[in-house]
Amino acid sequence: MAKLPQLPVYYYLDHFAEMLGFVQRTYASVLGPDHHAFIARFEALPRDARCLLVRMINRRGAIFNRSLFSYPEIDDVERAASDLTAAGHARELGEADYAAFVSCLPKDVLVTGAQAAGRGDVRKSWSKPRFIDYYLERIPFSVAAQHCGARNFIALDGTRPIQFLLYLYFGKTEVDLKNFALRDLGILRTNRETSFSARFTDAEEALASFHYSRVLDSLEDGSEAVHRRAAVDVLAGPACTTEFAADLRSRAAHQTGHFFEKAGESDLARQLYRAGPSPGCNERLVRLLYNTGDKAEAEALLQRMIDDPSSDGEHLFATDFYARKFGGRRTGLYTELLRSGRTITVDDTYRGNPEAGVAGVLRRQGTEVFFTENVLWQSLFGLLFWDELFENTRMASGFDWLPHCLKDRSFRRLYAATIDEKLAAIASRSALPLILRTVAAKWGRPNGIFSWDHVQVEALRALLEGSDPAGVASIVGNMCDDFRGMRDGFPDLMLVRDGKASFMEVKAEGDVIRRNQLTRLRQLGAAGITAEIGRVDYRFDPEQDYVVVDIETTGSWSNGDRITEIGAVKVRNHVVVDEWHSLLNPQRSIPAKIVQLTGITNEMVRDAPVFAEVADRFMEFMGDGIFVAHNVSFDYGFIAYEFERIGRRFRFPKLCTCAGMRRRYPGHKSYGLGKLCEIYGIELENHHRALCDARASVHLLNLINQKRSEERDIGQAA
Repeated sequence: MAKLPQLPVYYYLDHFAEMLGFVQRTYASVLGPDHHAFIARFEALPRDARCLLVRMINRRGAIFNRSLFSYPEIDDVERAASDLTAAGHARELGEADYAAFVSCLPKDVLVTGAQAAGRGDVRKSWSKPRFIDYYLERIPFSVAAQHCGARNFIALDGTRPIQFLLYLYFGKTEVDLKNFALRDLGILRTNRETSFSARFTDAEEALASFHYSRVLDSLEDGSEAVHRRAAVDVLAGPACTTEFAADLRSRAAHQTGHFFEKAGESDLARQLYRAGPSPGCNERLVRLLYNTGDKAEAEALLQRMIDDPSSDGEHLFATDFYARKFGGRRTGLYTELLRSGRTITVDDTYRGNPEAGVAGVLRRQGTEVFFTENVLWQSLFGLLFWDELFENTRMASGFDWLPHCLKDRSFRRLYAATIDEKLAAIASRSALPLILRTVAAKWGRPNGIFSWDHVQVEALRALLEGSDPAGVASIVGNMCDDFRGMRDGFPDLMLVRDGKASFMEVKAEGDVIRRNQLTRLRQLGAAGITAEIGRVDYRFDPEQDYVVVDIETTGSWSNGDRITEIGAVKVRNHVVVDEWHSLLNPQRSIPAKIVQLTGITNEMVRDAPVFAEVADRFMEFMGDGIFVAHNVSFDYGFIAYEFERIGRRFRFPKLCTCAGMRRRYPGHKSYGLGKLCEIYGIELENHHRALCDARASVHLLNLINQKRSEERDIGQAA
């Protein structure tokens, strides 16, 4: 591992100065008198005081024990603390700090402090939370301060301007500058931009966004007191002049309203939901009105949502809820869609990864399958609009990766002409060259839309050439209107058969369809693109390929030892259909005891290929098979580690013949391969050679699958 660079002594002070300079240059029209006053006071402080203030900002909490300050670069910590107090950046503790004060005290201090205060009923065995509750309920702050050393503590004061400056820089309620240090250490990657644009255009928008972001952060506390304060902050908060600020207000209203709805305070919950007219707030308000008996108002609100929906998701909810509650329909859209899905029998070894099981079944039927989910559409969007997103748009800071125009939904308005041209290119089937040019010119350049590792050019080609072009343009157009609302929920698989592309959302037993998934399925269908549910029925599938593998190695440690031989046998419907074998050069000496055990010598592997040279052939042989081995974790672990060494992923469902025999053929003293072959009369001519052991394990697999087949037949008969 490369050695990390050494940071300068005053690195954190340099970072704070960098942040202040950036904000002053970029947000001159946004900063108010209190922000300029803070900056002036800060810059007038002695260096020690500036260092201590930034150190405190970078630490968790707002109160600190001065006796624990240990900063060698600060010459006089006490003098620095006094300077901060005099400048209004710090203060002594007060009644409002009581809970935070006792929370940061060690338990032994709480014990001795209570005893010194004459409280004889405390017990050393109490937990710290119990001590904190005891102090807050029984001991006045002034008494606790006297006996627990409050004079040694200092609290940050007047931090709102600091928090606002950090918010302008990072776009979220950051509490420290650690990202700067991670950047300088090379741990955190930045976007390499050299010029930036403000994320907020005026003070009103910035202050409203800051206000509601702080409300949202406060709700993580979860207490009733915090939610009551949040309710006031939402209902009496500043007006929202932009969609970005309005979204933050709606999220705060939704979370706070839901808290009071669950607490039985329906009137307050209604007020909050009405304060944030987002789809989420409207849905909760409809449900609350209906459940509290105000069905007429619920129906009227549903009608407005149907006639003028703010999103496809809102329209979907409103039409479904209206049909079930006021139209007489007995089942919801989610249930109907699940019931209408195509049932696909998948081998039960694929439990936990049903998408791979379905893909294997469909490939055997002649369908080309791509694992797409959200990545296909995100990469299509990012590649098609690369210039608009990353060349013509400036980021808000070096730490930003997603253009702000996607966050505040101004992208379509800002680039209407070029967006329309590119959507027309999709509709006329001429967009692929644009995408390929971007791939060639920008490959590997980091961005906040998609990962280059997940770009599938052939999948993009199949989508653009095998789908209704106007439909694809419609979906991408929706992403231009509301990228954050459209960036997820897309189906798991894209299927291509006879040149036609369609989509499938895979659902196993017990799975539910999420709102965004249902919305995407309906959007795709409305756009003329076939999209369906694939319902997984887990059973033993005799047509499933099983690849029985055995390896020989230089030892038992996958992180250090290496493979010397791989043998693999492919089984379908209880019959061997193919075999694969290779000796491997382990690039190290084979220990004598291993040579004695396996018979594989250093001479035998000297001219054999290394693993990287056979990796593609082995992966091709695996296909959509299930990885089978006797003590499967050993063989699978070694092979997965070999793939990891060459920077590739190896992931297949596994079946262990040792565990399978224990489960279905109990009672044997030993389940080693040799012993089981002896018991069941299985030929094992050359034990501890890979292909021989794999062939023997095939017979065990067939014994196991025979039982699984019988279990399937019994289940079908029942």
